Amino acid sequence: MTSEYQHLIDLNDYPVSWWNKLITLGKDIYRYPERYKGACSGKVMATLFYEPSTRTQMSFQTAMLRLGGSLIGFDNPSTSSVSKGENLKDTTKVVSSYADIMVIRHPVEGAAKAAAISAECPVINAGDGGHLHPTQTLTDMLTLTLEKGTLEGLTIGLCGDLMNGRTVHSLCKALSCYKNNKFVLISTKELTLPSYIKDILNVHNCEYTEISSLEDAISKLDVLYMTRIQRERFASEEEYLAQKNVYVLDKQKMKNARKDLIVMHPLPRVDEIEIDVDDDERALYFKQAKYGVYIRMALILKMLENKNPSPVLKGTTLKDICCHNPKCISNRELYLPKSFVKSGDIAECEYCDERILLK
Repeated sequence: MTSEYQHLIDLNDYPVSWWNKLITLGKDIYRYPERYKGACSGKVMATLFYEPSTRTQMSFQTAMLRLGGSLIGFDNPSTSSVSKGENLKDTTKVVSSYADIMVIRHPVEGAAKAAAISAECPVINAGDGGHLHPTQTLTDMLTLTLEKGTLEGLTIGLCGDLMNGRTVHSLCKALSCYKNNKFVLISTKELTLPSYIKDILNVHNCEYTEISSLEDAISKLDVLYMTRIQRERFASEEEYLAQKNVYVLDKQKMKNARKDLIVMHPLPRVDEIEIDVDDDERALYFKQAKYGVYIRMALILKMLENKNPSPVLKGTTLKDICCHNPKCISNRELYLPKSFVKSGDIAECEYCDERILLK
């Protein structure tokens, strides 16, 4: 299970066969955890969390500790030199020289790829703004494998903030690579799935429908993936409040769902799933969070095998062209090369996937 890639920035940088082998390893660790004790003895993992996190941060830390490794890092940039104005490159360069592997979460889209450019060890993207969250997707895929027995032929409902939900974006990209999956996209018109993700579904000939009613969709689903309305991604409190509480899963709605439905959620939950739904055996979000430790143990082991890094940026710098996404790291850390991948009259930013029509 080798790869030309050193880092995990986007799950789709790796072939589906790599995902499947990683999930198989995660299943083995889940079933026989004692076999993997001490597998990372003497290794150090750095966790750089520029943004709040509970499950992702702690599951990575737990994964490394269970493998026998050690931890360094921060979970609040105000306690690091970032608060003094240090740029991402300098932080990454120094911390990666102390560690064997580095995990980064950042509120700005494309930050994980930017960090990987200067890193001296493998970098894992633990969430970059509203862009991607590949390790949550691996958690979701292990959950589906263990609970549904397959990653194919599923009807998956994704409900809530589909525009800003990085977990949704990563999951759609991944599950579109498996046969006969269908997607039901449940959101308000303001929070619909970004066009570049829909384009990926179209390229893979995935059937998808867009609706605004959870009640109308739930009876058709094998999987319901609930997401919170992400307050921190809105420009104003008024915009957030206009979307809050539009979708709430409760016991009444669950009465119309299939007996073999599974309800997933990347967590944290705010008010989009009522507490009494937790008692329903189809509610698997807490078990899902537990599975995250095992797949991250598998990921750490495999990423530490990658000894030969390939270039992080594979595109080209276009004269007088900058990314149009104000949330892109290339517009925040101005030393970064403005790198794009061209396809006809379209240029796609290598950091955040924003598409620009070339004149």
